[in-house]
Amino acid sequence: MMRIGMGTSSVYPLGVREAFRLAAAVGFDGVEVMVTRDETTQSARELRALSEEHRLPVLSVHAPVLLLTHFVWGRDPRGKLERSAELAAEVGAETVVVHPPFRWQSGYAEEFLGIVRSTAVMTGVEIAVENMFPWKVGGRGMAAYSPGWNPLGMDCDAVTLDFSHAALSGIDGLDLARELGPRLRHVHLCDGSGALDDGRVFDEHLVPGRGTQPVAEVLQLLAATGWSGSVVAEVNTRRAKDEEERRALLEETIGFAREHAAEPVA
Repeated sequence: MMRIGMGTSSVYPLGVREAFRLAAAVGFDGVEVMVTRDETTQSARELRALSEEHRLPVLSVHAPVLLLTHFVWGRDPRGKLERSAELAAEVGAETVVVHPPFRWQSGYAEEFLGIVRSTAVMTGVEIAVENMFPWKVGGRGMAAYSPGWNPLGMDCDAVTLDFSHAALSGIDGLDLARELGPRLRHVHLCDGSGALDDGRVFDEHLVPGRGTQPVAEVLQLLAATGWSGSVVAEVNTRRAKDEEERRALLEETIGFAREHAAEPVA
């Protein structure tokens, strides 16, 4: 059964405790925890307590692979991924989301796909590689990721589809979902309005339906096929003036998901 969750990054700069509270108030089915410098995001005991308090399961864990989390759990990217999977197993989460390695992480990049598979086997947690996007510096392309930014061509068993990243890449999310087939195991629910070539230089993470990606069509496809993964909202609410405005954005997001992910009546 498809579940509609909320990523803790959706309420940034608020912390993980506020994320659980708002996710429960709005009616999400669970939470994806982004591991950050906030020690609560790194503690299975504290996350289990929040999960029990708000009656929301931790659906997934996002490994600390962002530039802003470079020093979380040390600098060894393999160790970060393994600790993320161990944390996920401890809190009952089924999935860890991880980005492809940066090109300058040469040793890790060369062994990445093997590390992903062995970590999944070792912990019993699915490791879903997220689609990223090409970088441009001064109008010129830069190979920031290795083996690449698009997991479609990678020998990995599970993939996370992020619509904002697809938009930046100039990729149609529906085409990507269809090409991934059963390897599509996790979705970051958001939207984007254009590619880098169109002058977009930032990762928008719009509320679904406010951009140009076929988000509704992908949700409908997944519902029609009985897909059983998690769709996790990862939307940008940083400009919200207060809780009322932030909550309205989250309610719009879950309303969109519930409408388009409803299983068709036979």
